[in-house]
Amino acid sequence: MKKFYVIGHPVAHSLSPKIHAMFAEQCGEEIDYQSIDFEPGSFIESLGRLRREQNPYGANITLPFKKDAADYCTELTERARVAGAVNTMTFSGHQVFGDNTDGVGFVHDVCGRCGFDFVGKRVLVLGAGGAARGVIAAVRPLGCARITVANRTESRAVSLAEEMGIYAAAFTDLRRGFDIVINATSAGLSGAAPAVPNTIFAEAQLACELTYSQFATPFMRLARDSGCPRVEDGLGMLIEQAAESFKVWLGVAPDTAPVYKALRGAAADF
Repeated sequence: MKKFYVIGHPVAHSLSPKIHAMFAEQCGEEIDYQSIDFEPGSFIESLGRLRREQNPYGANITLPFKKDAADYCTELTERARVAGAVNTMTFSGHQVFGDNTDGVGFVHDVCGRCGFDFVGKRVLVLGAGGAARGVIAAVRPLGCARITVANRTESRAVSLAEEMGIYAAAFTDLRRGFDIVINATSAGLSGAAPAVPNTIFAEAQLACELTYSQFATPFMRLARDSGCPRVEDGLGMLIEQAAESFKVWLGVAPDTAPVYKALRGAAADF
């Protein structure tokens, strides 16, 4: 039986073992998928020990180790290279293949379950870290009218925009003129919304929080209170990126709709 892990810190709350168990049952696959917590600063040592002792076939990587995972891999897919981060590792002897399924997972959720497309849309991405990079790389080929990246530290947004061939802004310079607003910052972890004016939602039809939350995050409340008609958290993206990882490892594409329905249930307080 092939062994898989989700690695992060903290990671006990992760839905990934449940998601992959549902995928495996649906697809008739037998896998052993567990969560494991690595202490910050111990990624290389801890992963080496895990590989020696458990011989895993693959691993999902979550915060705060996605950059460490990219540095560890011997080969990266193009989308992992562009994102500068890895969330899906495959082990084969001494070779370690790194992929990033976050961006494509986000696109699949928005275009599939949410029923939106990006053609002709004005997209605003808040944040300039690995999550923003992965989303921008996935959205950029889809025919957007304009993609703007904004960050509290404007120089980081400018650097990313120059690399990606998009537009940049500081939070304080944002006004209106966006159809889709995506929060790729970590502000929610501190219980706050990004320090942006609520006018960014004046024309928005969709606001997306990249992190999963059982309850509305500060960003989601800001978007909703500012009149955005549809506000989503990151559960759909989490399930879709997991499905892409499952396909990378096992060559089978699971049906994500029943998994979303089972996990969302009536628990969300949006």
